Amino acid sequence: MGRKNILFIMCDQLRFDYLGCSGHPSIKTPNIDSLAARGVRFSNAYCQSPICGPSRMSAYTGRYVSSHGSSSNFAPLRVGEKNIGHYLNPLGVRTILVGKTHMVADKEGMQRLGVDPKSDIGVHHAQAGFEAYERDDGVHPDSMVNPELAYNKYLKSKGYTEDDNPWHWAANSVDTERGVRSGFFNDRVGLPARVSDENSETPYITRRAIDFLSEDDGEAPWLLHLSFIKPHWPYVAPAPYNNMYSVNDIIPAIKSESELKNTNQLMKHFMDRVAGKTFGKEATRETVIPVYMGLISQIDDQLGILFDFMDKNGLLENTLIVFTSDHGDYLGDHWMGDKDYFHNPAVKIPLIIVDPSEAANRTRGSVDTSLVELIDLIPTFVEFAGGATADHILDGRSLMKKILGAEHDWRNYVISEYDYSTQVFRPETGRTPLNCRSYMIANENWKYIFAPGYPPVLFDLIGDPDELNDLGRSPEYTDIRRLMFNQLAEWSLQYRQRETWSEEHNIHMTGMEEQLGVLIGYWDEKSAEGKNPKILPKRKPLKATRTD
Repeated sequence: MGRKNILFIMCDQLRFDYLGCSGHPSIKTPNIDSLAARGVRFSNAYCQSPICGPSRMSAYTGRYVSSHGSSSNFAPLRVGEKNIGHYLNPLGVRTILVGKTHMVADKEGMQRLGVDPKSDIGVHHAQAGFEAYERDDGVHPDSMVNPELAYNKYLKSKGYTEDDNPWHWAANSVDTERGVRSGFFNDRVGLPARVSDENSETPYITRRAIDFLSEDDGEAPWLLHLSFIKPHWPYVAPAPYNNMYSVNDIIPAIKSESELKNTNQLMKHFMDRVAGKTFGKEATRETVIPVYMGLISQIDDQLGILFDFMDKNGLLENTLIVFTSDHGDYLGDHWMGDKDYFHNPAVKIPLIIVDPSEAANRTRGSVDTSLVELIDLIPTFVEFAGGATADHILDGRSLMKKILGAEHDWRNYVISEYDYSTQVFRPETGRTPLNCRSYMIANENWKYIFAPGYPPVLFDLIGDPDELNDLGRSPEYTDIRRLMFNQLAEWSLQYRQRETWSEEHNIHMTGMEEQLGVLIGYWDEKSAEGKNPKILPKRKPLKATRTD
C-alpha cells in the first residue's frame, strides 16, 4: 500500500439515524452510503459527552471526560494531556486540521510551566496536536467574532461586504419581507441563506481540504481531519438545500405524553430549556428539520466532490476513511432541543470506517453492532499507522480487528458523561458546579443514568428501544439498577492518571526491590535460601588507595 493516510471526517451535531445507510426513509446521502458499502458501519457508536467540546477532546485524546478533565465547552484541555499529534507524529504521520476542534488552550498551565504559547510546544497544545491548515470553530456571534476569521475574509472578497460579520449576516441569515433575519431565530430558516451554495461554509471547508491535498508533496503520510461545521445550528442552508426536503420527509418525533408525567427533575430541566420548548412544537420541527436534512445532503454532495478528487489522484487506494460526528441532536425528540442529555438522538453517533487494504475485503458492506466509543478512534489510527497503543493512557480500544474481521474480546458497556454546571438552569438546582456531574452507562439491554442528587434513570433498550418509559424509580427494577450502578462504579474506580507507568514497565518492576538488593522482612540467611546470591548482603572492603 505504500504511504498510509487517514481521512478523519467529523460532522457537527449529525444524528446517527439521519443517513440513508442507517435507515432514514427519505434523506439523500449516496456518497456516505457508498462509504458504508465499502467499509464497516458501526451501528452502536456513542460519544463520550453529548456536547461539542468535551466530546471532541475525548476524540482527540482517546480518553474519557473524567480522564482528560475538559468537561464543558470552553473548558481548557490541560497542558501535558497527550493528544492525537503526540500519538501519530512520532510514527511519521502529519496531523492536519481543516475545520473545527473547539479546543481551548490551558493558558494558566502554560504560564505556570514556562511554556511560550507561540513556541512549537505551545502551538501544538493549543491546536490539540494538529497543524491548523485552516481552523474554523463554526459559531461566530457578533459579540465574539475573530476579526481574522479566514471565512469572513473570503466572503468579503466575494462581495459580501454589507456587514462586518458576514458569517452571521450572510451565510447564516435569510432575507425576509421585513429585512434580514438572523439564523439564530428559527422561524424563517426555511428561506435560503444569503450566500450561494458555492460560498457557504460546507463547500468552502471542503475546498480547503482539497487545497491541502493538492499541495501535499506525497512524501510523509498524513491524517487530515476534515471537521465540518454543519448541520449544527444555525439551521440555515443555501439554495437549493433549504427546500430540498419538505414536511413529508419528516419522521415522527420520538416522544410520549407519559414523559411529561412524574418526570425525573434533572431531565425536566433540559425539557424546560428554551430549545426544548421551541422544538416541542410541531411547527418548529416542520420548519427546521427539512433544512437540517438539506445541510446533511450538502455535506454528502461535497464529500462526493472530495472523493472524486482523491480517486483521480490515487489517494483512495491508500487512505483509511473515517466518517463520524461529535454528537447528535434531539430535534424535538423526548420534548428536547439541541443535545446535552443521554437519549440516543443526542448520544449515539454515526461511524463508518473504510480500510482500503485487501485484508479488509471480508467485512466490506457489513454492519457491526458492537458497543463502540468515539475514544476508539485514536487507538485505531495508531494501529493502522503501525504503532503500538499506550493502553495505560488511552481509554479507547483499536477497531482494526473488527475492520479486518478478526475475533477478539470486546467491551460490554459504553460510557458517556455530562457536566451541566454551565447550563442556565444550574442555579435552580441549588448545586455548586463541582456537584453538577452526570453519567450514562449502557449495555445491549439497559441504559442507566446517574446524577448525584437526583433519582436514577433506567431504560429497557430491548422492550423500550425508543426510551420513552423511565424505570429509574420502579421498585421491580431495583436489582437491575443496582447491577448497572455497580458497573458504573467499577468503571469509575479504574486508574485514570497513571500515565507515566506503562503496563510493560509495571511488569518489569515486579519484585524490583529484591532485585536491587532491598530485602524486607527476612529473619536470617536461612530464610533467604534460594534467592539470587547477587541480591544478598555481602561486605565489600574498601580498597586501599596510595597517598604517595
